[in-house]
Amino acid sequence: MDKLSAMAIFVAVVDEGGFAAAARKLKISPPVVTRAVTELEEGMGVRLLLRTTRVVRLTETGARYAADCRRILADVVETETSAAGAHGAPRGRLVITASVMFGAMYVTPIVTEYLRRYPETDVECRFLDRVVNMMDEGVDAAIRIGVLPDSSYQAVGVGQVRQVLCASPQYLAARGTPSTPQELSGHDLIAATAVTATNEWRFECDGKTQTVKVHPRMSSTSNDAALRAALSGFGMTRVLSYMAAPYLTDGRLVSVLSAYEPAPVPVSVVHHEGRHSSRKLRAFLDLAIATLRGDAALR
Repeated sequence: MDKLSAMAIFVAVVDEGGFAAAARKLKISPPVVTRAVTELEEGMGVRLLLRTTRVVRLTETGARYAADCRRILADVVETETSAAGAHGAPRGRLVITASVMFGAMYVTPIVTEYLRRYPETDVECRFLDRVVNMMDEGVDAAIRIGVLPDSSYQAVGVGQVRQVLCASPQYLAARGTPSTPQELSGHDLIAATAVTATNEWRFECDGKTQTVKVHPRMSSTSNDAALRAALSGFGMTRVLSYMAAPYLTDGRLVSVLSAYEPAPVPVSVVHHEGRHSSRKLRAFLDLAIATLRGDAALR
């Protein structure tokens, strides 16, 4: 059996969760499916799947190999389409990831516009507050906030965000506005632990770092909940600037201690296909980069 056919069968086993289900989907016999996977494993000298009587699970090597197979098979389809002269609209499925709140606020509008432009595409959005392993989890593109480690991924800078301390005008009118980080001890604080995981908040001024130990009256793993509490006038919260941008713009929140904000961190669009990326991915990247770079909240 040729390698590409075996790869396609292996991906079907992963997608369908078993050999028999993959055989039904591909309309081939179960022994052909078994032989294809066995040939792949023996040819590479690795175990791709852990088999039991009831389930089939990927090994760590198998997960990486499955992601590679998906990309290779997609490239083959793209190459054949181009060779046949079909230069029409992008088609196929993309998997996109971003943090929960950034995904809801910024990536969702990009995805819906992309889907409107290209009716033959589908997009799976994985909005998670963790760093997704793009290769292992079959992700085509990610929007990342923060300094990126050196890697083989392609990264395009689209903006930056800051940590901002903010409160409602009503709260500040009642409790006063602090002029230094040390004065936070006299205020009701709301900790968004997804942004600042510890109770030691870092500030910067004139090139010097100040660390202040705070005692939040409310802590939340949800950035949105922390913002809601601040909007209600309960206290001050510290979130990333894009999260508070709509409320800072309409005046429902006011930035506090802006002279002490830490240095901004970059926002990047990350992918791993380089200049040979598929038409569907290139179209998404072009739209995402242009849209994010044009957003005032990310400058």
